[in-house]
Amino acid sequence: MKSKKEMLRIIKTADNEVLLDITGKKNGRGAYICKDLTCLDRAISTKGLERSLKTVISAEVYEAMRKELGAFDTE
Repeated sequence: MKSKKEMLRIIKTADNEVLLDITGKKNGRGAYICKDLTCLDRAISTKGLERSLKTVISAEVYEAMRKELGAFDTE
């Protein structure tokens, strides 16, 4: 178990848009993953984010999240 501050929040907005919430303060239904591409890949393969956010997530959204998370890792 990790604290929320050690993890990244992914949200589904009221417009059914799925995105990373780096600040952790945006409105919307949220799910947390660790700050690692392997965690995102695991969440994709198990459909954990889709279950948590109660929505279908397209491959394009996953790819955009992968790029954002990769940029976040290099900072």
